[in-house]
Formats: sequence, C-alpha cells, structure tokens
Amino acid sequence: MSDNNLKVIIVDDEPLARRGLRLRLENLAGVDVLAECGNGREAREQILALQPDVAFLDIQMPGVSGLELVQLLPKESIPQIVFVTAYDQYAVEAFEVNAVDYVLKPIEEERLNKALQRVREKLGSENLAAQREQLLEAVADLTQETPQALEQKLAAGEFGSSRYPEKIAIKDAGKITLVPARDIDWIDAAGDYMCVHASGETHVMRITMKELEQQLDPKVFQRIHRSTIVNLKRVREICAHINGEYHLVLNNGERLKMSRSYKNKVQHFI
Repeated sequence: MSDNNLKVIIVDDEPLARRGLRLRLENLAGVDVLAECGNGREAREQILALQPDVAFLDIQMPGVSGLELVQLLPKESIPQIVFVTAYDQYAVEAFEVNAVDYVLKPIEEERLNKALQRVREKLGSENLAAQREQLLEAVADLTQETPQALEQKLAAGEFGSSRYPEKIAIKDAGKITLVPARDIDWIDAAGDYMCVHASGETHVMRITMKELEQQLDPKVFQRIHRSTIVNLKRVREICAHINGEYHLVLNNGERLKMSRSYKNKVQHFI
C-alpha cells in the first residue's frame, strides 16, 4: 500500500455489487481498497476509523441510505463521495452534499476511471466552482441534458418534470430491474421486504414502506393500510363495511382492505 495511492471504501448492501466494484478497482494502478461495508452504520464506523480518500456509496440502501450516511458524518471526516445508483432520481441531493461524482450501475471501466480522475482533481484543488461543474457534467451524462439546462433547473428549484422517478429500481439476486411507476398496481409488505405488483408480475425489494412511499407520487399512490400502497388509477370500486373499513376492488379484480385509520383517504378516489 502506497501513501500516494487513493484510499477507497465501498458501501453497498448487495455483496455482488461490492465484489464487482472491488475487483475493478483492484485492477487499477494507484488505488487501495481499504474496506467493504454492507450498510450505512458499518460504513460510518469504518470511515471514521480508516479515513479513506473516497467512498463509493450506493444511495438506495435499507436502514441508513447513502445520502443519510453523509449527513451523519462529521464534516471534517467526510471523504470524497462518488454516489453509485441504479437510476438518476437523486441528482439534486448529490449536489446538496457536494458529491464529486454520480455514476450509474453497473459502472463501466471507462466511467470508473473518469470518476477516479475527478476525485484526484478535487483532492488537489480547492476550486469549488470547478467541482460543481464536474458534478453538473456527471449528472448531464446520465440525464441527457446539457449542464447549462441543469444549472437553470437547479436555480429555479426544479429538476425534470417531477421529483418522483418514472421508474423504480428493484435490486434482486445481483440484478437490477427498472419497473415503470405507472405500471405498479399495488404494493404490500412482507416482513422486511416489499412486494411490488406490476403488469401481472410481483417484484420483491428490500426497502422500508416509508422509503418506498417517498419515491412515489402521492397524486397517484396512496397508503390505505400500514402495509399496503395502491395506485389510485387502478381502483375500480370502493365497498364500505359496517365496521368502518373499506375494500377496494382493482381493475384486475384484486381486492384490497383499507383500514379504519386510513379511511380519510377515500377522498383521493373520488
């Protein structure tokens, strides 16, 4: 291990994703991988103990997300941050925590080299304007918009047509499936996992109900039970019961219970 090498830590809840990134980094000259972490809490401890130059952070993790991890770190202990994501829905948040880069999974070798180059440039520079410009270019690569257009949208407090993603990234068994939000019929909880029912298929993802609900447009998706979210556009009938509960019948015939504590949500269906 050389003192001149970039000291790297990898944070991702998917073991295959961590392993794949580690193998690529270890094949590059001038890089030392200090540790791998499977969750945000473990990563916080390792960052404080090892003081890496750069952390490759998966944004969407259960428990403490990549964005929350940065906010939990003391300012003087925050390494250079390269956010790794399956979708571009967190671009604005990346600016807010002054990330150095923002890359899409799976990271291609050329893109990985570019991210490391940006890290080295930032470590050797105090030019914050240049760092912001680098991040603008990185997000522009993903969103297919010019840096100038992104700058205007950020200044106006907007990013794209909605802050809610058009697709939900679902990680399972080492692969990522992008499910269009408009295709989701309903979602229910199964322990620590969410079952996303869309277009006749059920996708399982490890995320909390609250975290998933924050990704969905409330004009289209509403919680009707502590463990159920429904697409309002899929509701065909509302059936009231004597006990104060309702049952919703979807276009596909599925019948969902709306608990009494959520009965005020009926107004969203009318």
